Amino acid sequence: MKEVLPRVNFGQMRRLRTLLARFAAVFAVFFGLYSPGNAQTVKTLDGRRLSSAAIDSRVQELMRANSVQGLTVALIRDGRVVYLRGFGERNAQGDPLTADTLMYGASLTKATFAYMVMQLVDEGRVDLDRPIAEYLPKPLPEYPQYADLANDPRWRKLTFRVLLDHTTGFANFRWLETGGKLRFHRDPGVRYGYSGEGLMLAQFVLENGLGLNVGEEMQRRVFDRFGMEHTDLVWRDNFDPEVADVFLANGQVRPHNHRHNVGAAGSMDTTGRDWSSFLAGVVNGEGLSRHSKAEMIRRQISIDSAAQFPTLDAEVTDAYKSIQLGYGIGWGVFDTPYGHSFFKEGRDDGTVNYALCVKPRRACILLLSNSDHAEGIYKYLVDDLLGPTGLPWKWDGFVPYDLPAASPTH
Repeated sequence: MKEVLPRVNFGQMRRLRTLLARFAAVFAVFFGLYSPGNAQTVKTLDGRRLSSAAIDSRVQELMRANSVQGLTVALIRDGRVVYLRGFGERNAQGDPLTADTLMYGASLTKATFAYMVMQLVDEGRVDLDRPIAEYLPKPLPEYPQYADLANDPRWRKLTFRVLLDHTTGFANFRWLETGGKLRFHRDPGVRYGYSGEGLMLAQFVLENGLGLNVGEEMQRRVFDRFGMEHTDLVWRDNFDPEVADVFLANGQVRPHNHRHNVGAAGSMDTTGRDWSSFLAGVVNGEGLSRHSKAEMIRRQISIDSAAQFPTLDAEVTDAYKSIQLGYGIGWGVFDTPYGHSFFKEGRDDGTVNYALCVKPRRACILLLSNSDHAEGIYKYLVDDLLGPTGLPWKWDGFVPYDLPAASPTH
């Protein structure tokens, strides 16, 4: 007689894991093992001690000065979230933006996806240097989505490393190309050029070559692991109603976009509380072997472009050579006066996100904003709240607005 196995209710399992994680956090707080933000004081990398009140005041001052509508700030020290707060407005009605407001993660999705891929590397299911042709049951151009590459054999040079360190030679997205056709602009693996197409292809190979459901894998391996209850790669009808609209530079306000297709290049919705939990896990090396963590944030390719966008600009510079600006697996990297760092941006109309961690100190800053104007205050926020890291703000497009960069002192 065939044994009948009980049906697994994954929704109940997810809720149970979240409850257990919350219980563990409460237990830790009760016994003094962990103090979730906000700490009384936060120490910067250059030794300043900032009170929570001073941080609040500086953030609000900068937001007012550059008309930034909403912003979440998280600070991580010694691998723990010690400060977490939302500021400003999440919509045109003036409702407050909080650390639990749902916001568009944009390209923070790429770094989150890369973390999941490195778990697959640890398990031996993915080899970063194995050609993707060896994963797929048929040649890539035989799939309709990639038929444009039929007459260019360079697709056989593509590996997961090339896809995730942005050296594919593709434009950022094919819809930016004439006729919307995908093509190589340079040989794969030669030069950095930011490309969402590379991440989309990595997802395609996992799904069509390994038979994985990327949405489910991300849920199980990342979101559940870090108790990210309000994070997903697709819109969920049970998301809390506390959702951020976006404020454009021209003054328009647009509602949150409900994305219904899993996209490793940028479909993630998240909150400041959720993604700061993930970021703390990454800087602590949780869920990855020591080798995979090091490989993910190691400089795979040097960056010699004058700016990150436009992605295929031929202009080169040695301006960032001194800080060893480059790209790892899904994360940008550069050297600070306090040691090696890794970072990731996330941009869209009305969305400006930035995360930066200094590895030896296990110190990070996370900034999530629903306002185009936020990019003008990010250099000041990083310098004031994390420390003078030598942020390559010009390359990132974080051009500061014209205001003396006063720092809080108490």
